[in-house]
Amino acid sequence: MLNETAYRPLTPEIAQQLAAIVGEKYLIYNDPENLEAFSHDEIPGFKYRHMPEAAVRPETTEEIVRIMKLANREMIPVTPRGAGSGLSGGAVPVRGGIVILADRMNKILEIDTENMMITVEPGVVSNEINERLKEHGLFYAGYPMSLETCYIGGNVAENAGGGKAVKYGVTSRYVLGLEVVTPTGEVVKLGGKLIKNVTGYDLIQLLVGSEGTLGFFTKIILKLMPLPKAQADLLCLFETIEEAIGLVPRIITETGVVPTSIEFMDQASVITACNYLNETIPYENCGAMLLLTFDGSDMEQVEKDYEAVGKFIEKNQVQEIYVADNPTTSERIWKIRRNIAEAFNLISARQSGEDLVVPPAQIPDLLADFQEIIKKYGILLPCFGHAGDGNIHARIICPPEWNDEKWEAALPEILEDVYRKTVALGGMLSGEHGIGCKRRKYIGRFISEEHLNLLRMIKKSFDPNNIMNPGKVF
Repeated sequence: MLNETAYRPLTPEIAQQLAAIVGEKYLIYNDPENLEAFSHDEIPGFKYRHMPEAAVRPETTEEIVRIMKLANREMIPVTPRGAGSGLSGGAVPVRGGIVILADRMNKILEIDTENMMITVEPGVVSNEINERLKEHGLFYAGYPMSLETCYIGGNVAENAGGGKAVKYGVTSRYVLGLEVVTPTGEVVKLGGKLIKNVTGYDLIQLLVGSEGTLGFFTKIILKLMPLPKAQADLLCLFETIEEAIGLVPRIITETGVVPTSIEFMDQASVITACNYLNETIPYENCGAMLLLTFDGSDMEQVEKDYEAVGKFIEKNQVQEIYVADNPTTSERIWKIRRNIAEAFNLISARQSGEDLVVPPAQIPDLLADFQEIIKKYGILLPCFGHAGDGNIHARIICPPEWNDEKWEAALPEILEDVYRKTVALGGMLSGEHGIGCKRRKYIGRFISEEHLNLLRMIKKSFDPNNIMNPGKVF
């Protein structure tokens, strides 16, 4: 790998060359006030913030090619950036240099209804894809929780998951083709409108989830699904975490029904989100909630599915089950789940959001282990997330009586305990948010040195000068 001290500063002369590529109005340089917006993502606090030297807003693949060739020749780091809605520091320019923004590459290039595929540029807001597809009776099922704000390019870079992954899977299941500009400025076209393709190594699946370290996506071909015509939700209240989470692996195996979503919220998450939203759902005696969604081609089938699951849950110590079978009530209960992270962000900037994933049947064991960590350190450790696919978002929150010094000293020890227990259950460091710069020093706890060496060799083959999003993953 390149010695990172070999990076060169972005001089006024190089800035002029960037302006010649994208146009003066689409270059931000020597302007700290406007560059600050690109120094961070959605991680609370200031620990992972790093200022870029310049930001550019290209519109075409050809402009990306010229930027990458210039940066590679001049040894200047480059950081791809979508909407900046990530939670791992993946779009943060930790070595300075150039941030390449995707916001002007925001076209839906083709909706191919015959093949049930769509071709988009990376700066398309994820929610816009499904808004455009409604009239065709289709939808894109790679559903991230922040779909109203995130860009599809960022979703692909992080292999984003979300609430519907139980039934539909994550982003990688739907990416069939990519146009990519490599760190050396070459354009590579991978895949296409093909459901099956084993021609050579599967570089699409390598690049999906590569966190912007191997190339810049300029076109993305996505597989589509028929739009479900009916949907309903169950909000299930339990007295304890154990009662709620213990049901998760049994719901599918014992009913034979695969819900679209199985989301988990512990008491702290529910209370914090409800207070944030001024929501009045009666949660006072509730220790945890499960939120399940069902969809299908008609309401008769959806009702059959949620009634079967509801009857199973009723036999297992549930306090109350609420049915949401229209868009208004569905949005009301899903709003609680979607706003948990934002609600906690308002409570404290001294927190660490973790994105742990374990085999789904091990979730009860993981949360039981977390109770030990809570007692050991006297911290808050609320948990919520996509329980149906084993992905739990844990927020380690600093007690209000701790000062910054105590928090900074204790957090590494807390993380070591959290990660050790996750590894022991066959888990991994991140299910969907990515490693980025936030978690990179811990990746060696989860994968072997041999595995890491393979990753380093792949990175070197794509990016011999290590200019593409350096300081990320490993």
